[in-house]
Amino acid sequence: MSIIFDIIIIVFSAILHEISHGLAARALGDKTAEYAGRLTLNPLVHIDLYGSIIMPIFLWLASGGQFMFAYAKPVPYNPYNLRNQQWGPALVGLAGPATNFVIAIAMALLVRSNFFAAAGIADFFIRVVVINVSLAIFNLVPIPPLDGSKVLYALMPERYNYLKYQFERYGMWIVLIFVFFFSYLLVYPIDFVVRLLIGA
Repeated sequence: MSIIFDIIIIVFSAILHEISHGLAARALGDKTAEYAGRLTLNPLVHIDLYGSIIMPIFLWLASGGQFMFAYAKPVPYNPYNLRNQQWGPALVGLAGPATNFVIAIAMALLVRSNFFAAAGIADFFIRVVVINVSLAIFNLVPIPPLDGSKVLYALMPERYNYLKYQFERYGMWIVLIFVFFFSYLLVYPIDFVVRLLIGA
């Protein structure tokens, strides 16, 4: 039951993450996600068979229940439609992790209120906090196609654009290597933020 609840939480958190990208893009002048019908809470248009189901189950089992990551289908947007060409993509990228942090903060406030402790569902809210903090921090890693890479690109001088293209070319492989061999590096910042939020 634990893995089922975790997958449900992580999938819906990832969907809200992706919708926020589309909403940010629309606010900055690009309606690609809206035209594609991706600004909806209907999970059927967002779920990716591998990223939303197969991969999180595999990571959960392989790590003994210590690590899980999932993603929804990326919401499309056209960076050339954004009003700010330098910082627009970075703002769209940051919208996803920001949404996960907002969800985590809201759930942490419920945990801190102790209102639900007697009902025995405080642990559920804590899981929501942990998963959303994990999603936010993982997506801020500056490796494409993760959101942190958009911030990195905004900070890079144009003369280094050739590095950007090479990074994009091999980014997914680098992410996979990071997930399987270096994701443990994120355990400490995730734990710190979670404890900070819930007051543990």
